[in-house]
Amino acid sequence: MEKKATDDIGILPRYEGTMMHDAFGTYPKYTHATHALCHTHHLRELKGFTEQGHTWAMRMTTFLLAAKQAVEAHHGALSEKEAKRWERVYDRILERAQHRLEAKTPLPKKALAFVRRLQKRKEEALRFLREVHVPFDNNQAERDLRMVKVKENISGTFREETFAQSFCITRSIVSTLTKHEKNVWDSLCLLLAGGNDRSSSFRYLGHFL
Repeated sequence: MEKKATDDIGILPRYEGTMMHDAFGTYPKYTHATHALCHTHHLRELKGFTEQGHTWAMRMTTFLLAAKQAVEAHHGALSEKEAKRWERVYDRILERAQHRLEAKTPLPKKALAFVRRLQKRKEEALRFLREVHVPFDNNQAERDLRMVKVKENISGTFREETFAQSFCITRSIVSTLTKHEKNVWDSLCLLLAGGNDRSSSFRYLGHFL
């Protein structure tokens, strides 16, 4: 998804690819990548609005979950014609929601800000419809990073930087094998079974890294 490069002055690293996040205000300022919005965060907010009696929130929840299923059924991306059809439904739900919210007294500022955010950032919100490498949410990334935090909570900080690097490499291998539905134990045994000559094992794991 991401390709490492250097910035314009050749010092700071940057990534050319897609960043998925929760629409925090500072993220759009990072212009060296395209952006996508995580819908797990949206579903969480929509659940709160639904509990407050906002019927549009339930419709948007249904839309997002249905769109996710449609993308999965089409192997990760929709055709342009199908994507535009889903976009029209998205626009219609938000337009009706905006009109209803603006007519309320007192003005439901939080709900209205949420609707306007989805309207303004429609391209980022619906990027998962068209691009195979863009998931519906960033849950997988959060799961991959969680073990680092668990390790820190249990054992404290790493004593040396090389220990942290080794831990991250190992977790990356385990996560990648899991994503490709490979047996983690057998694969790690294959890696270690090569003794001094591990080239064949590394080539095996290289298919998944």
